[in-house]
Amino acid sequence: MTDWRFAPFPALTGDELYAILLARARVFIVEQNCPYLDLDGHDLGAFHLWTGAPVKAYLRILLPGAKYDEPSLGRVITAREARRTGLGRALMAEGIRRAEALFGPTAIRIGAQKYLERFYGEFGFVRVSDDYDDDGIPHVEMLRAAQATR
Repeated sequence: MTDWRFAPFPALTGDELYAILLARARVFIVEQNCPYLDLDGHDLGAFHLWTGAPVKAYLRILLPGAKYDEPSLGRVITAREARRTGLGRALMAEGIRRAEALFGPTAIRIGAQKYLERFYGEFGFVRVSDDYDDDGIPHVEMLRAAQATR
């Protein structure tokens, strides 16, 4: 069982925020060799979901209207040493569960790196855009339809 941590931005400690930003920089900037401004202003109003110390997996949940009309999951990462362990899939499942707990049965939109389209498809996300470039990396928008409550 994974020990998930979940908090809105104001509840993050300085140590937690540092660990999250370090993990994101390692994956998005260093590993992907993509210099870009990760601090985009959306973290302040987001909910943050992660596990591990140091952070092994992380994503943020944006409120409806923050980036898209729908709530959105973003900045999804799994640390290199935790890949191919199932933790990325567990992270996505938990992120969807938390988003639905916050907002009820609603569609969820993501901006996905194109090479991960099949991975996100496993969670019900379908492509809803043409390819687009985001800081030199091919992306697609994907939407997961609202799921009926059980």
